[in-house]
Amino acid sequence: MPDAASKEFSAGEQAAWFAQLPTMFAAAAALFTDPAGRVLLVKPNYRDHWSLAGGILDHGEPPHVGCRREVAEELGLDIEPGPLLVVGWAAPDGIRPKPIVHFVFDGGVLADDTPIRLQESELDGYRFVDPDDLARYLPPMISARVTAGLRSRGSGTTEYLPWTRW
Repeated sequence: MPDAASKEFSAGEQAAWFAQLPTMFAAAAALFTDPAGRVLLVKPNYRDHWSLAGGILDHGEPPHVGCRREVAEELGLDIEPGPLLVVGWAAPDGIRPKPIVHFVFDGGVLADDTPIRLQESELDGYRFVDPDDLARYLPPMISARVTAGLRSRGSGTTEYLPWTRW
């Protein structure tokens, strides 16, 4: 947009400027553990690997709201997401033409008797996995996010993870 101090811009000029800006995808997930410290993973039926509960944000949806919606849809749990643990950025890759930003929120510790109701149209299963075994279930990018989320829980900070095929 030209120097804003030089003139007022019409709504049409502003809309045209915003329309030409680059865009990206965004997703949000929750990091849950059980009392033993194992991480809750879900198995999407449309992927070969496991993941955290979560998904793509709807248009204009704030990340914490999308996280809550996705957890409710996928696990049948109504939670208020806790602190933001990780912001992950991934470059365009393969058939995904745009970068994607992943927000990982603290889902908390689930009691052993927490009832989980899987979204059968998208998920084949769930399990709690020891942090040392994450690499057996997750691709490196997601494993790095989960490991960073566990560190963030302990430190009270948020980690930023840019992923450009390390």
